[in-house]
Amino acid sequence: MKKIKAVLFDLDGTLLDTIDDIADSANYTLEHFGYPTHSVGAYRYFVGQGADYLLSAIVPEDARVPENMKSLKKVYVERYNAHSLDKTRPYDGIVEAVKKLRESGLKLAVISNKPDEATKSTVLSTFPEGMFDFLAGAKPGVPLKPDPAIVRIVLDEFGISPEEAFFVGDTSVDLATAKNARCLSIGVTWGFRPEEVTAADCVIDDPSELPGLAANRG
Repeated sequence: MKKIKAVLFDLDGTLLDTIDDIADSANYTLEHFGYPTHSVGAYRYFVGQGADYLLSAIVPEDARVPENMKSLKKVYVERYNAHSLDKTRPYDGIVEAVKKLRESGLKLAVISNKPDEATKSTVLSTFPEGMFDFLAGAKPGVPLKPDPAIVRIVLDEFGISPEEAFFVGDTSVDLATAKNARCLSIGVTWGFRPEEVTAADCVIDDPSELPGLAANRG
């Protein structure tokens, strides 16, 4: 059993409660184009696979043509970038847990399917400077989670093996990412879809469990 040297985090639903700002920007986009909107609760099942998937899921089927989706994405991304921190906040206890992981000498990363610019701006605006060694959102040419490509890039950057890393997330996408990358999966129940993380290598109900879990591994 190898000692844990890094903890890789999903962002939305794991570190930050972003659902209200995502829903507000998505509904703004729908209203802008004259489409029906959705409840905030419904967005818990639309998020997690990137902006393109989100927008495709929320518009009527006959609206899912390439040029229309391109226009929708432009409005959504501009609106979200301007309002991504209106209601977003870290989950209770997560900042303290990340601090303890940092103080213990672990490498820390955030890996999200949110656009790269928004990933970096939200993390840098809500966590103290220098908390994470690597921030990665969606970029052209890099497959989204659950493809393990970005995880492998991070692990190579850290110089560690997959068995030496936890991947922490709140949905089945994160569990699949961990499995595909051969990392240990940690499912959190405070996020968007707790019913999807029961098959994780370990399931936790509170961020305060993370430091001890990492310290006791190996």
